[in-house]
Amino acid sequence: MTHFIKKVATSLCLLAGILLAPQALAEDSYAQAKSTFQQANETQKFFNNAYGYALFPTVGKGGIGIGAAYGKGQVYRTGTYTGDTSLTQVSFGFQLGGQAYSEIIFFKDEKAYNEFTSGSFEFGAQASAVAINIGANAQAGTTGNSAGAGKSAAKAAYINGMAVFTVAKGGLMFEAALAGQSFTFEEK
Repeated sequence: MTHFIKKVATSLCLLAGILLAPQALAEDSYAQAKSTFQQANETQKFFNNAYGYALFPTVGKGGIGIGAAYGKGQVYRTGTYTGDTSLTQVSFGFQLGGQAYSEIIFFKDEKAYNEFTSGSFEFGAQASAVAINIGANAQAGTTGNSAGAGKSAAKAAYINGMAVFTVAKGGLMFEAALAGQSFTFEEK
């Protein structure tokens, strides 16, 4: 990602911060975010069987025409913290507003883990995530990353060795934009 795009992404994430409620901007602990995902029926089997996962307690997203998202996370292999990761996303198209959400990416096996932790990984624009609605009978839909959703409760599966889930934290954003998420990884 070029220096210019990173500056645009950073500026738009600051805009998202202005648009979001203060409680949504508060940095959650990794333990709290993990607990939130563990409470969801959709992710329990993944915690029990995944080779590893990347956890982002707070991802801020905002845009007016051009959008951006940013979040910092930690990567785990067989339950052990192995390094830090960052998520950036730049999108173009009709969009307005800001939101905050938590995200978790499960790795089915060592191959998927190694692909993600190779230093620079990117989801394509066609990837999707299961959006979990905690406390509202766990209805799910799709939003931008790497799993699928069923009609009522999420029926997620690994796609290309990864399954992605998000939980909304706050904000409001209307968009019709294609975008991929890019990740960096630094081993601890």
